[in-house]
Amino acid sequence: MENAVSNTRATHAFDACDQRAIYDAILSRRDVRGQFLPDDVPSDILSRLLIAAHHAPSVGFMQPWTFMVIRSREVRGRVKRLFDEANLEASEKFEGKKQTKYRDLKLEGILDAPLNLCITCDRDRAGPVILGRTHIPEMDLYSTVCAVQNFWLAARAEGVGVGWVSIVDERKLAAELGLPESVVPIAYLCVGYVREFLDKPELEKTGWRDRLSLEDLVVFDHWDGPPNDTRGTDLRKQVGEDQDAVLDGRFLDQWKSRGG
Repeated sequence: MENAVSNTRATHAFDACDQRAIYDAILSRRDVRGQFLPDDVPSDILSRLLIAAHHAPSVGFMQPWTFMVIRSREVRGRVKRLFDEANLEASEKFEGKKQTKYRDLKLEGILDAPLNLCITCDRDRAGPVILGRTHIPEMDLYSTVCAVQNFWLAARAEGVGVGWVSIVDERKLAAELGLPESVVPIAYLCVGYVREFLDKPELEKTGWRDRLSLEDLVVFDHWDGPPNDTRGTDLRKQVGEDQDAVLDGRFLDQWKSRGG
């Protein structure tokens, strides 16, 4: 039985080099705000990123997304004004030093990036009853977020930066972009080549918030469930060791030791 499992794993697993590349893209992906270059993203590369996004999983295979490519500086300028309005409102929700730190953060690259991309969700695309959405109606929204993540990881692999602008009134954004009533803007993205990818998320580097311990975020069988056997104990220990390895840059070295 053990040999059968081993053979199955060997059959379906990517080789070590490809595995490393996938984890590298995941771990080095960043929300880019202030590092954009003016260089355009060529159509062949942008097409590959959209292919990656379009092959995300979707509830009932409804594929609810549409990709609005925005290069017009006039349109981007209007969206930037919507951001500025929402950002001022957001800053007033914080107090004292937190508010000062918030106002010092650069939280978008709408005009800095050579192009913007709005990924939308058409909630009526496949009719009123959708396989898999009958009891969790938000599944089409979650599906579209999967398309966003596919786009983002493919972009990182291509050396293209992406920043998600979430500080905006989505109703005003939808009106500005002329979206139909059934279509919801899910992600407004700034896209372009960058001077650098930061070694850590910017909000972590600036001290806004620390990364949580993965050990504290793994539970078993129940919200308060502790490890109930050796496998659970071993897993919790392993994720702690692996997170430490990510933090000190050793995590990807395991693929080197396997010949990747």
